[in-house]
Amino acid sequence: MTGVVYWLDMAGVIVFALSGVILACRSRMDPFGMLVLAAVTGIGGGTLRDLVLGIRPVFWVSDPSYLWVILATVGVSLVGFHYIHRLSRGFLPIADACGLALFTVIGTHKALLLGTSGVVAVLMGMMTGVAGGMIRDMLAQRVPMVLREEIYATAAMAGGIAYVVLQALGCPLYVSIAVALLVTLGLRLAAIHWQLALPVFAWVTIPPKESDTATPLSTPQKAKERVRMIRREKGKTKR
Repeated sequence: MTGVVYWLDMAGVIVFALSGVILACRSRMDPFGMLVLAAVTGIGGGTLRDLVLGIRPVFWVSDPSYLWVILATVGVSLVGFHYIHRLSRGFLPIADACGLALFTVIGTHKALLLGTSGVVAVLMGMMTGVAGGMIRDMLAQRVPMVLREEIYATAAMAGGIAYVVLQALGCPLYVSIAVALLVTLGLRLAAIHWQLALPVFAWVTIPPKESDTATPLSTPQKAKERVRMIRREKGKTKR
């Protein structure tokens, strides 16, 4: 199963790197920008995980194959740029969901191998799955998916918990991996399809100011508003 886990990790890098390439194309970035987004998405979460767990060197330094896989993904994407550019808007969330599921399982598995507690392993799995996408979205000047109302980090936590519980019960490794993948991917895809979201607790509602209204005034409206202001000023002067 060690080889299976390794290739699942590679698959996660490819899928996440591809999601970075797609976002770079939509953000009209050059090839270097595509490479940067692909790299931070593919290895960003795992790098933070290894740093937090004190693993030296981090996984892609000890095994540069991850970097070559990212370069190959970007190279193939450049060749097939026109096909990638025509992908539907829904492909990026689906690719991101697949990467989230793969990296969540890999991060949780690696943390448990190092002897961490179940809680820490779940957090490391969530960090592995979420952090790369957060960095990608921030570099592309987008609100990260994990900060939106959609079920994202919750799906990663659920998958990590499923993996930890099954391993604690003594289930075979392949069963734990399969169930954790299905839980994470199923929750995320369900959230995308049915637009599921966690409840928002807003204790105070602040009404928007007149200057902060979303609909800008048209030119005739601006002229009328200007006339009203002039009349008000004249009325104050007469008083």
